[in-house]
Amino acid sequence: MDMTEYLRRVPKVELHCHVEGTLRPETVADLAAKHGIDLPTDDISTIYDYDTIYEFLETFRFVNSTVIDREDFARVAFETLEDGVRSGNLRYREMFFNPTLHITRGVPLATVVDGFIDGIRRAEAELGVGCRLIADVYRQDSAEDTMAWLEELIALDRPEVIGLGMDAAEAPDPPEKFAAVFQRAGAAGLRRTSHACEDGPPVNITTCLDELGCERLDHGYHILDDPEVVARCRDAQIVFTVCPTSTARVYGWPDLTTHPINAMIEAGLKVMLNSDDPTMFHTDIGKEYVDFCGQNGHSVGLVRELVLNGVDGTWLPDAEKAAMRERFTAELDALEAELDPAP
Repeated sequence: MDMTEYLRRVPKVELHCHVEGTLRPETVADLAAKHGIDLPTDDISTIYDYDTIYEFLETFRFVNSTVIDREDFARVAFETLEDGVRSGNLRYREMFFNPTLHITRGVPLATVVDGFIDGIRRAEAELGVGCRLIADVYRQDSAEDTMAWLEELIALDRPEVIGLGMDAAEAPDPPEKFAAVFQRAGAAGLRRTSHACEDGPPVNITTCLDELGCERLDHGYHILDDPEVVARCRDAQIVFTVCPTSTARVYGWPDLTTHPINAMIEAGLKVMLNSDDPTMFHTDIGKEYVDFCGQNGHSVGLVRELVLNGVDGTWLPDAEKAAMRERFTAELDALEAELDPAP
């Protein structure tokens, strides 16, 4: 077995994947036909070809406008987990969804959540992959509107919804805007994470930890600008859910050998790899490992560390997490034994 196959086959956890960025092009076409929506292109295979952030956002809005009823949400959830299993031996995911994206289109929150849960349960039964949901705050929304849907989400009381996150443009809307929302989520028993230091300063990380109660952080690249924040997160073993491909495209780090993720690893920060919005960035969870670890020539020891960091970062109960770590360790041992020796 060569290194590429090994990187595809290592068992994986994913903690930073937005379900709305995972729709298959053919699914978009099917759902558009189902609901009488005109496609923007005659060649659906090109729907994720775009040159600017504005085209990206237009595409994102369109593909999600085709997801309307409970069966649609179930299909999308099942297919994205199936893609993860097939492309990279995905075993467990804690998956973001954005309530605002759907409820502002008139889709009831219960339809969104219960549809996703239907797909998750089917994937677990048929594919053996586990998944839980994290509702994502959209930073450009008001805190009042966000609190309203959070209260509705809490009232639904679905056990598959385990956390609250936050995404969208960081610079204009720093995390303290939603401190009360995150504190309410914590009081209701939801776990908490946030995109931070993606395009904002390191102080956003301390705000997320101290005011929002975040337990892990998404992206985090600009933490490197403040050695004190680096030391704090390293000592606290905060897990960072990093995304090589999407950030290489958006933030201008196309050479993965110089991506800040490498410096984060060298600084002793606890990182794990994710696909972010895989179909929109023409990637998958297996490709993230192949490209990042392969291009950097990272050792199997570091690959093992990245994999197990993912397990450590989950919000599974301690007993389940320990059992997963034991299974993954045994599987990594077996895969390393099959790996072709270096020339």
